[in-house]
Amino acid sequence: MESLSVLAVYAALALTGVSSALYIAHALGLRIVTRRMATDAGQGPTVTTLERDSTDWSGSAGQAATLTAWAGLAALIVWVVSRWIAVEHAPWSNMYEFTIAFAGGILAFYLVFERAYAADTRGRSARALGVVALPVVFAMLVTSVAFFPDEVRPLVPALQNADLLAIHVAAMILAYAALSVSFTAAVLYLVQGMDSRPNGRESERFLRLPSSAALDEIAYKSVMVGFPLLAAGIALGAYWANSAWGRYWGWDPKETSALLTLLIYAAYLHTHSLRGWAGKRSAWVLVLGFGAVLFTYFVVNLWVSGLHSYAGV
Repeated sequence: MESLSVLAVYAALALTGVSSALYIAHALGLRIVTRRMATDAGQGPTVTTLERDSTDWSGSAGQAATLTAWAGLAALIVWVVSRWIAVEHAPWSNMYEFTIAFAGGILAFYLVFERAYAADTRGRSARALGVVALPVVFAMLVTSVAFFPDEVRPLVPALQNADLLAIHVAAMILAYAALSVSFTAAVLYLVQGMDSRPNGRESERFLRLPSSAALDEIAYKSVMVGFPLLAAGIALGAYWANSAWGRYWGWDPKETSALLTLLIYAAYLHTHSLRGWAGKRSAWVLVLGFGAVLFTYFVVNLWVSGLHSYAGV
């Protein structure tokens, strides 16, 4: 099973890499065209190229991107199952496992939102979010494979609670993954922006991207999913800390950083409905929030010593 998990993660790596390129092609308005070349002797070889397409909003490149993304998610599900069997506990006890699971969570939430926002009244879809989401997933898989050891190791005593390991860390993975979707929507919102016209009106910059209203809605709804999951994950962590270390809260760096991250997203939810903060300011809060997620995960785990130092590197 361990060898199967290795094959699955490399398959996911390849598929998300291809999918990232296809999502970029889709956002640039390219489509996949297959033609048979003509030669003096008659029909020649078949050649596949990318060509500019200003009319086909669904786009063959976009469709191929979605299909490869789903295939990548399937490979990551195979990784979770096979790795779980190999290590005999939930496969998110170190940086290698958590990073892959985190990438899978981002991919799953992204695909859910892509499907939910399939098209607006002008035929634009949330598929453009893949331009940000899939490279993030691909980068996380590259990081896990390149920098974190994948060998199976015994759990340290504090982690030897299979139920809480599965539930608490899963809640944090799902929370971070949902909040990652809000980051992708916020980035595209800032890119989409609003250009001022000579007549005093404002219009969106890129017609191939989702509308600013749709991006704002996606960002808000993904936070509405991720915020309670993050709060539940922190509460479960406090419960586990009491059984492992004899206290619910000790201002450990990981605990403190996770709490600050929660407060940033609480501030977003509070200010989102305020007229002066709607739009770009709210989007920048989400970018800050995702920076806090990455700080809590990478910086605290790798470079800040604390009771949660289980990086395995």
